[in-house]
Amino acid sequence: MSKDEHFLVTGALGCIGSWTVAQLAREGINVTAYDLGGDNYRVRYLLEGDELSAIDFIQGDIANLDRLEQVTATNRITHIIHLAALQVPFCKADPALGALVNVVGTVNVFEVAKRLAEHVQRVVYASSAAVYGPTSMYPSGPVPADVALYPGTHYGVYKQANEGTARIYWQDDGVTSIGLRPYIVYGIGRDQGMTSGASKAMLAAAAGRPYHIPHGGRADFHLASDVARTLIECARAPYQGASVHNLKGEGTDISQVVAAIGAAAGGPEGQITYEADVIFPFPETLSEASLAEIIGEVPHTPFEEGVRRTVLEFRQLIEADKIDVDQSLS
Repeated sequence: MSKDEHFLVTGALGCIGSWTVAQLAREGINVTAYDLGGDNYRVRYLLEGDELSAIDFIQGDIANLDRLEQVTATNRITHIIHLAALQVPFCKADPALGALVNVVGTVNVFEVAKRLAEHVQRVVYASSAAVYGPTSMYPSGPVPADVALYPGTHYGVYKQANEGTARIYWQDDGVTSIGLRPYIVYGIGRDQGMTSGASKAMLAAAAGRPYHIPHGGRADFHLASDVARTLIECARAPYQGASVHNLKGEGTDISQVVAAIGAAAGGPEGQITYEADVIFPFPETLSEASLAEIIGEVPHTPFEEGVRRTVLEFRQLIEADKIDVDQSLS
């Protein structure tokens, strides 16, 4: 860590982005939060006072190359953490817009890193477990990062394209990057997207309300704060090249998710339910071994501890009247 660091976080007002800028602000690192949206409510869940005011919030479109370059140059950005993207349902509803944001936006990030290579050291970006095909296409056990990819959604195809973009910018221009493939991210601020159900269930349980998680199955779950720490560690790693890696998870069944929420929140049984017949078309668990080779031990909070902590944090937000439960659960 160096006080000369200046991070640019794109998609900074989303869940992972908010945790990332909050972590950097707590470290006293210069951070510019770049997002098309204007409401930083997720960051306000995590920070207040001087730490919140230290963040430079800039409203900007990732698809606007000139604007992105101007912000990066003016602030002499040293590290870019690129998280700006439209999620699966939005890409399905408007594939052209999804491609503009997810694919062209990522090209813009790498182009800026190439043009400003005198001070931008590397790009770290979010890919996704959506680049994989269904479990049946892979051998049993945790799936490594270097297997064949068979994305089944526009979103997954766009993420695979971004991995290729990163490889070519290293091959042709020497832009160093690390891509991460999270599966289900949970925690404070995870209130959008097809995999947000577990986090909403934790909020509902903290508020004493019932909630139905709209999927079942088994998946790797990643606490949002761990994902933020991993992104930052990747940005600081003494690494040159372009590679993509899975995050660490535990292969947790949705029934275990419900049990962990019940143990953390108390209250009557049966408040949290799930849709057993809806299963995500990806491998059940992924191997983080290749990432560990770069950063060492991969940050990972045991799932039950992460749920306990998240429920407690939601209760604190509710008690402080800092979260609109109805809106967050909608």
